[in-house]
Amino acid sequence: MANVNFNESTTSVPVDDGGLVAELRNRLAEATIKCSERCLYQSAKWTAELLDALPEADDHDSHMAGSEAAPTSSYRVLSTSYDDPQEAALEAKEANKYLLAKSYFDTKEFDRCASVFLPPATPAGGLAIFEKAKARTPASTPSRKGKFKPNDFDSLPQLSQKSLFLALYARYLAGEKRKEEESEMVLGPADGGQSSNRELPALARALEDYFRSRDAADPQLKRSQGWLEYLYGVVLARSKQDQLAQEWLLRSVRLYPYHWGAWEELSHLLSSVDDLNAQLNSSILPSNVMALIYQVHASIDLFSTTDVAMTVNALNSLLEIFPQSTFLLTQQALSYYHSKDFETSASIFQDILISNPYRLDALDHYSNILYVMTDRPKLAFLAHLATSVDKFRPETCCVVGNYYSLCSQHEKAVMYFRRALTLDRSFLSAWTLMGHEYIELKNTHAAIESYRRAVDVNRKDYRAWYGLGQAYEVLDMGFYALFYYQRAAGLRPYDAKMWQAVGSCYAKMNRLDQAIKALKRALVAGTYYETESPAQSFNASASAKGKNQGRRSTGRRLLDPETLFHIAQLYERMPHEAEAARYMELCISQETGQTSNEPTAKVRKPRHKPKKHPRGKAAIPSFGTDPHNSEDGIDEGDGDTEILSSPSSHSSNATEPLSPPGPSTDDIDNDGFGTGTTATTSRARLWLARYAVKNDDLDRAERLAEELCMDGFEVEEAKGLVREVRGRREALNGNAPQFRYNED
Repeated sequence: MANVNFNESTTSVPVDDGGLVAELRNRLAEATIKCSERCLYQSAKWTAELLDALPEADDHDSHMAGSEAAPTSSYRVLSTSYDDPQEAALEAKEANKYLLAKSYFDTKEFDRCASVFLPPATPAGGLAIFEKAKARTPASTPSRKGKFKPNDFDSLPQLSQKSLFLALYARYLAGEKRKEEESEMVLGPADGGQSSNRELPALARALEDYFRSRDAADPQLKRSQGWLEYLYGVVLARSKQDQLAQEWLLRSVRLYPYHWGAWEELSHLLSSVDDLNAQLNSSILPSNVMALIYQVHASIDLFSTTDVAMTVNALNSLLEIFPQSTFLLTQQALSYYHSKDFETSASIFQDILISNPYRLDALDHYSNILYVMTDRPKLAFLAHLATSVDKFRPETCCVVGNYYSLCSQHEKAVMYFRRALTLDRSFLSAWTLMGHEYIELKNTHAAIESYRRAVDVNRKDYRAWYGLGQAYEVLDMGFYALFYYQRAAGLRPYDAKMWQAVGSCYAKMNRLDQAIKALKRALVAGTYYETESPAQSFNASASAKGKNQGRRSTGRRLLDPETLFHIAQLYERMPHEAEAARYMELCISQETGQTSNEPTAKVRKPRHKPKKHPRGKAAIPSFGTDPHNSEDGIDEGDGDTEILSSPSSHSSNATEPLSPPGPSTDDIDNDGFGTGTTATTSRARLWLARYAVKNDDLDRAERLAEELCMDGFEVEEAKGLVREVRGRREALNGNAPQFRYNED
């Protein structure tokens, strides 16, 4: 996955420019009014919140501005198209009908709204008046029989762009409403995901004809406003014509960049960071603040962790302009969330909730964070708060569902997730979370269907792909599971969990070479996340200058002992016991964070209880190859994991101790770096002890077994191994009978 190349012309925003703030205030006010006039209420809410987040105007400046000219109503100035006399004349002529149509739209009578400006379509089932008119005027009989089909809009009437947009948008929403009615119950018999909006073909043909004739009359697009282009892009996107939809949405944002709905639809069509970089490098985006907000939003929506510092720097620049923007603060919290810094993300969400207690947007993400942190009291409080504000919001239902899931009441959790989907079938979090609950309930087929619907909503959701892999793995369908795990790993290449799942599937298929490569990728990804704190990553530029001031540079790396142990087991199965022994050595060396392959070469101190090393206390591993450069597949070389195996040229014997090149053992044991003794490292030590016995290295086998007795893991097997080693040594020396090692 490539890095996000932020546009330098938009990242450097002059935040101290008073003229910029005044211009933004006017533009956002205009966008809010125009979105409200066209019944784009979510976009109007977004721009109004961003407008309110601007710093207050200076009283002295506003007084001086007021003394020069009398204040005028912004609505009167911005609500009509005075810059286009022809459009203004059409809007004035249609004013009464427009108000009537908008009132129908506000009461959700979408067909009635569209019929104010467009020829009405025949309702389903027909009308009795048509049958009566059939005998008198056969030409008046409708030619279509059976179920309702929408009109084809063979010729659109001469309307203003505002009225035409409202009518066509109402017809589109009427089709969406009928589609949901046909689906009936969530995951019911009729909810197979096959129902579609039947208005889309007619709308696409009408808009295509409209733009063809208009572009011929106005090739410079001087009269274009960008709203009908946006609607055409939405229709094409719902018709699965993503490339064409992207072109029309780009055209819309170039014509009118302050409509957030167009930017949001455009971000949904991005499939990877490469698509975003293609837009940025081609300079097809307008150079303004909205383009920068879009870049940040799209980067976070793509779960991009490759260049977090650039994203956060852009966010900080935007927050200097909009210091109180809840949207930008939410994006900041999500960036920490995707970087697995749950504490910081939860803190930001908590601050947003304190300042805006009635805001429910993105609370489903906050509940996911609290669920991962197993913070049941806060999750319970959040569920009570959201329910008291609005119990029939999809976000509220997801919060309550997460609470019941944390309480292991999975049936109730499913009930609330289904309620969220009844309210909004395109709510991604509910589909994914419901799939997780069905996995817990052992209802694998329902889980698969839930994950598939989540993927249909957003193909960039790696959690849904990973869930599909889990479900098919439960069904012992390894090839299907591998395919979905690979899709998840492609979307989230720096998540060790994804590569561990890929490696596990390869191991079950007995494709050991590919399994080892996948697990080595998991080691690289796990080191990327666990040893570099998000705060350090976000301040990468400062770290490059100060070299992490306040932290002692150890030159050591911490890898996942469980993954190292699995790699060693795979090498044992191949069989490559020498290489397996090297990985077992690496596994137990993670207890103290040594880079040596022989942590037990010196006298070890008594074991302490295992403790989790604090986030951000480990050093970045100095891999030979940048892991960013190999991410398209696990079969393309393995140069980035060469440091994980000890060079065989240094020693001809696999069990020969290597001198540690790092700090002294005493320093290592005292600095708190490492995992401490765990069950996995003890199993690795037991394996090495048996391997030493097999190679007649009785002294080392005895030392390892005695350490196991002190560790508290595998104690009985360790005692038996000690007796066996001592018995063999005494038998070799001839000091005792051979059966003595079996004595108690």
